[in-house]
Amino acid sequence: MRIGVRQPQVRAFLARLLKAGLAAVDPVCAVRRSVKRVGPVIQVGRNQYDLRNYARVVTVGAGKAAARMGAALENLLGNRLGSGLVVVKYGYVTETRMIEVLEAGHPLPDRSGQKAAERLLGLVRELAPNDLLFVLLSGGASSLLPMPAAGLTLADKQETTQLLLRSGATIREINTVRKHLSAIKGGRLAAATPARVVSLILSDVIGDDLEVIGSGPTAPDQTTYADACRILRRYRLRAAVPARVRTRLTRGVRGTEEETPKPGSSLFRRVQNHIIGNNGAAVEAVAQAARQSGFRPLVLSTSLIGEAKEAAKVFGAIAREIVASGRPVRRPTCVIAGGELTVTVRGKGQGGRAQEFALAAAIEIAGLPRVWIAAFATDGTDGPTDAAGAVVHGQTVARAQRVGLIPHELLLENNAYPFFRKVGGHIISGPTGTNVNDLYLLIAP
Repeated sequence: MRIGVRQPQVRAFLARLLKAGLAAVDPVCAVRRSVKRVGPVIQVGRNQYDLRNYARVVTVGAGKAAARMGAALENLLGNRLGSGLVVVKYGYVTETRMIEVLEAGHPLPDRSGQKAAERLLGLVRELAPNDLLFVLLSGGASSLLPMPAAGLTLADKQETTQLLLRSGATIREINTVRKHLSAIKGGRLAAATPARVVSLILSDVIGDDLEVIGSGPTAPDQTTYADACRILRRYRLRAAVPARVRTRLTRGVRGTEEETPKPGSSLFRRVQNHIIGNNGAAVEAVAQAARQSGFRPLVLSTSLIGEAKEAAKVFGAIAREIVASGRPVRRPTCVIAGGELTVTVRGKGQGGRAQEFALAAAIEIAGLPRVWIAAFATDGTDGPTDAAGAVVHGQTVARAQRVGLIPHELLLENNAYPFFRKVGGHIISGPTGTNVNDLYLLIAP
């Protein structure tokens, strides 16, 4: 992990915290903690599955952590695993023995993802009632399984996804729309097979809402076509999305398109969904690592949401209070939050929510002594960049001004990535193999 901090002690401390957070949500460890095998019996949570009772055992999945989850599961299942297929973001491949790993585009779906989704859905549809299907889900699954509903094209979904991502809509809102444009999402994957379904889920969603994680392919869906239409209107996108998207949603509201499976549907009697890791585990591990290093950890939240630059103002205010009065916690301290912020894109710059948060935080703490603020995407990718996030301190703004940059203007243009490329401060981790939202840290030694 490469962290753009000149002070070796701070750099080492921040690396220690981030590595502790990632270790706590390592997909292999998460599967091993949650899935146990005793002879022919697999136990997941309170449920037991005797492998002797099933003709075939198959694994499918999608998400940035799906390959590593699959590697752990196939070790547990051994020769009882008949076949498997998972889809990951480009660069997130892990070596597996029985499970085929395919790569596809994220955050924008691509043709490779559509072909992978078609194969995955075909495999699931071949199963019988006496088969057992493990579904492995983690962050990124929505984009990696773009299976357009009848009457839609991949281009329709790509354009709609792009508009939603730039609008400032929450992941819950984005996925509400995507579920109603898909042949897989919103419980439709579970509906496509008569097999017994066991989903192992590494959550990248605040509150671990099953119908939001990966757009809930094996979960009942409470949202409707009418909800999807309201979201498009809220963000003034109804006229901007492709005509076929508007037509499908309108038909759905009128009842001429089948709704997603709802809570109470009998199909979910044969489906079990299990959360095996989340942001809370990462935050707690960061707090423990800080405590072991002699710092006073303060966990603000594991459900931080809202605009990145607005959340940065809160962190800036806390930093100023710590420097001025030692409140709400005395030095040495580490203030920690987890969550998923949003960016309403109005400029033409390059960046992501973690980098935008860091740039806004640099403005808020300009001139403060011995304070660092960092933002880190746990999947190792912040927006469409090679950075996982960034770290700033009280002299970041002054350093930018010395090289001719105006931080406020770059923030308005949503152009955080070039800012940190020139000033320094990027956190580069490469693909981490997991994904449980972001980590936001304020360090005051």
